[in-house]
Amino acid sequence: MTRLTSSFWVQAYIKRLNLIGVPAFVVSHGDDTAGAIIVKVNKLNGDAVLFERSFSLEENISQWSKCQSGDEKELDELLSRQLSRDSDLWIIEIESRQGDAYLDDI
Repeated sequence: MTRLTSSFWVQAYIKRLNLIGVPAFVVSHGDDTAGAIIVKVNKLNGDAVLFERSFSLEENISQWSKCQSGDEKELDELLSRQLSRDSDLWIIEIESRQGDAYLDDI
């Protein structure tokens, strides 16, 4: 199975969100080829939700799961610590009052 590069996936995801009117931007530009990606959903009320992608070797698929939720400032501190350990990390932030990351079709 051929995997998309991280850069290509991020570009396609942001383009898709822009087409449906969801604000999205790159907070941290990771490794273009294989950097891990975290999607931060800013709920615009002081809270946020983080989603990360993982790969199932048994099923040969990638899947997105919610990994953290809570106070946005605390999650930003968490992301900052992760970036200090992993400079290849991509962080994409979107705005969604409902907390929807729009990852179902990706």
